[in-house]
Parts: sequence; structure tokens; C-alpha cells
Amino acid sequence: MKKLLLAFLAFLLPATVSAQGVVTSADPRATEAGQAILRQGGSAVDAAMAMMLALTVVEPQSSGIGGGGFLIHHDAQTGLIDTIDGREKAPASATQDRFLAPDGSLKPYMEAVAGGKSVGVPGNVRLMAMATKKWGTLPWKSLFAPAIKLAEDGYSVTRPLAGASTSLTPVWTRFPDTAAIYSPGGKPLAEGDIVKNPKLARLLRDIADNGPDAFYTGSNAEALLAAVNGSISPGGMTAADLAAYQAKERPAVCSPYRSYRVCGMGPPSSGATTVFQILGMLERFDMKALGKDSPVAWHLISEAMLLAYADRERYLADRDFTEVPVAGLLDPAYMRARSRTISPSKSLNRYEAGTPPGAPKRIAVSQVEVPSTTHFIAIGRDGDVATMTATVEGAFGSQLVANGLVLNNELTDFTRAPIQDGHLVANRVEGNKRPLSSMSPSIVFDAAGKPIFTVGAAGGKTIIMQVAKAIIAHLDWGLSARDALGEGLVYFNDAGLIVEQGTAREPMKPALEKLGHVVTVGKLGLKANAAEKTASGWVGAADPRSVGTALSE
Repeated sequence: MKKLLLAFLAFLLPATVSAQGVVTSADPRATEAGQAILRQGGSAVDAAMAMMLALTVVEPQSSGIGGGGFLIHHDAQTGLIDTIDGREKAPASATQDRFLAPDGSLKPYMEAVAGGKSVGVPGNVRLMAMATKKWGTLPWKSLFAPAIKLAEDGYSVTRPLAGASTSLTPVWTRFPDTAAIYSPGGKPLAEGDIVKNPKLARLLRDIADNGPDAFYTGSNAEALLAAVNGSISPGGMTAADLAAYQAKERPAVCSPYRSYRVCGMGPPSSGATTVFQILGMLERFDMKALGKDSPVAWHLISEAMLLAYADRERYLADRDFTEVPVAGLLDPAYMRARSRTISPSKSLNRYEAGTPPGAPKRIAVSQVEVPSTTHFIAIGRDGDVATMTATVEGAFGSQLVANGLVLNNELTDFTRAPIQDGHLVANRVEGNKRPLSSMSPSIVFDAAGKPIFTVGAAGGKTIIMQVAKAIIAHLDWGLSARDALGEGLVYFNDAGLIVEQGTAREPMKPALEKLGHVVTVGKLGLKANAAEKTASGWVGAADPRSVGTALSE
């Protein structure tokens, strides 16, 4: 009788139910926070938000509630996929000359980064409020407990945090509040040191007790404004800017790849369109037969990459301010036409933007994104998927802290030169605008519409290629999630291709050069997280280059 009852209950459960929940992030303490929330009966979103808060404490060089992010959520029961845009916004007073010197020239990049002018209105707390209202099951306050404990009791410094502290300690002579936490006495943090952050603990406790408005209004907002506007480069942010910020639901952007469907984040992210263009241009090639160790396979990937990035630089920006031809960029006929320019035996050498259907006339301009950011994933026992990329932009963002919280430098993701060759640049600074991003949280669905793989990455504009590479490695080459993340990467710079040093890509340099590429070997600073659906349930994975972990419930 008991066996019959269990069989009947199993019949009633949706097919996507996992035997247990899974979490993965770029830091072990954050992963443990997500696991703890799942074990308390929390949803995938609850666990993801607990990880975001914990990362605020233990990975301050990369992400946190002083920055923003993009969340993708898949509801296993309804099959719905939703995305939330928590990208930072420029203050209302921001103008297109924000990063120009008095003579009209560009300020040096680090001069633009350091201080208040680079700080956008943070979005992650409003994103968290929206997500937990829609999909959360535990009380708001309970999600803060792991992060508060880490900030109050202290945490051990990781290798990446120690490295960032070492490189930035000389800069922090101008930022004493930051130095007091992350290079006390002028001495960089070393791996294994213990850091406590009582001011951040108090901020988190206040938001936990009083809700998201406690971040955007009142004394905490005043402290944030004092840091931004009293810095070496005042930012012009106001109380109205903070109070008015809202996260925004946006439709997911989806595209087919072979028998699969891949979904991601639309503008102001350039992730979905660029990743999907790369995949779309490769679809006519038998990537499985070529295999992961084929120089021709990586030549084809590189050609598709360079063509897709050319379109990115011309057409992508905040869709609320600029016409972005998303449907045209992903039009199957357009991608096939772009693909036909790719030869398996010879590089194009010139990679210019195309003209997708419905595209406005526009100039192509590249903007700077530095390697940082973080990604984390939670999958609930009910099969719901929450996958999120979050960032403060560069290492330690603007170098400013308020209430112990690192503030972003996201506004330098705008193209700092607003006019080029007499044309207004789409991704120029404007008041209340969100800067273009490469963050690319993605979910892959099988032919039956069930999620089977999710991935995201950190590392500036390499994020797009890390995600595309992981999807190709998993779907075409049959690699596990962890092995797909660990595969070496081919990227590019102004001179040509870069093959990742110390990986299986490095020996391909001569073969790629014979195909017409200019190739250098270099380190790329990569970091990604993923999860895959297996016969026994979901399995999480962290990039072997990182200190990240994956845990099951």
C-alpha cells in the first residue's frame, strides 16, 4: 500500500522536480549560505538572494548590494521564464560630458573610475525585493542572517580578495574608509587574514528589519550620498535618485540552437543577443564532429565571435533610451547570411557590423569593461531555477565605501566619448539611463521545453565568450558543466586573437596563425558557474580557475 501511495504522489509531481536543491557561487561561504536557505525550505530565489548578500560581504571586490545585476527565473510548475533588470542607473543630473576633461578630451580611465562620478544608483536591493515578492517562500529577514553573521564574526580572506587588496592598496591612500577595512595600517590583506565589517553588518541588519526602503531612504541613503558627493570626484547623486530607483521586469530574449532553446537577458545587457548570434552563426557547422581539440573548431568560434561583437558595438545600449534591433540581430536569415561569410579554411581579417532587419543607422564604438563581477545559481527542490550575474564593475568599484559597503563604478560602462565622427553614440551617458552590460545569465531548454543547463560568468566583455564557450562545450562536445567551464578560451584584442595561457588552447597558436589570425598567448581572468540536469538530478559546478564551490541541499 505504501509503495502504491508513493507511486501516486510521484505521478502528481511535475516532471522537472529535483531530488534536491543545488547551489553554486564563486565563494564557498556564499554557496553555504544558499545551501542553508534551501535546507530551511527556501525557494531558488531565496537561496540566490542569500548568496548575493553573502557575496556582498566576502567578495566585495566583485559584487554586492552596492551594485546591480540581472536575474533570470524559470518556474518549473508553469514553465514561465522571467527576467529582472537590477542594473544601476545614472543620476538624473548626469550629462554626456560626464567623463570628459574641460578641453573635451577623455579623462584617463582610472581618473574616471575613482570617486563619485562613476557611481550609479545601486539596483540589487530593489531587484531582491521584487524577486522575493514574486517567488520567495521564507521571510525577508531570514535571508540576511548568513551575511550578517559573516560581517559580524569575520571571514577568511580568499586568494582573489588578497590579490585585489594588494593591487589597490596604493590607490587607497585617497580612500581612507576603504583602506581601513581592506588594507588596515596600509598593509594589504593576505590570504587567510580575518576581516570583520561591523558597519556593513549594521546596514544589512537595518535592511533586514525595515525592508528595502531602509537602503534607499533615510540615514543609510544619506551616508551613501555623502560618500558619492563628498568624494574626490563628486557624483551629483540626489536623495530623489535613490528613492526613485526601481528594478524592472523585462521579457526574456530566447533563440534556438540546434534542438535546444536558449534564453537570456535583453538590453541593457548585450549578453543574450551576442551569445545567441555566436551560436546561430555556428549552427551550420558540425561542431560535434570537429571536437573541442580542433583548431578549425576554435577558428570558427573566433570568426563568429568577432562578427557578433562587431554588431554588439554598433547596436546595443539601454533599450529604454535607444532603439535596439533585438529581433533583427537574432533573425535566422540574418544570422545565416553572417555565417556564410565564415570560411573553415581562412580568417576574414575584417569584422564589421552587419545591417540586421530594422536596424537604425548607427556608428560602432567600443566601451571598456574590466574583468570583475560574479555569478551564482540556485535550483530548488521543486525544479525552479534562479540564475543571476551581479557586479560592482571593476575591482572594488569606485573605491568608495558607505556604511562598510563597496559602491560600484558602473557608469564607466557607458561609452565615455559621447560623440564619434560627428555621430551621437548609443551608449553615451544620459540621466536615468542604464549602461550597457556584458552580463549574460543564460538557461538552456531541451526540445521538450525543460531546463537542462544554466550558466553565467564574470570577467568584463569576456563574459559573453565564456558563456558561449560553455554552451558549445556542453551541448556539442558533451562535456560536464565543470569541464565545460574549465575549457580554455579564445578571446580577442585590437591586434587579433588571444589564446588562454596554460590551457589546451595555447598549443593551437600556430594552427590558428596558419588560418590567417594574429595570435597572442595571455591570461584572461575568467570565472564562471553553471549547473546541469543529469539523470539523477541537477548538479552544480564552479569554474576550476576560481575558489568557487557547488553544493547540493
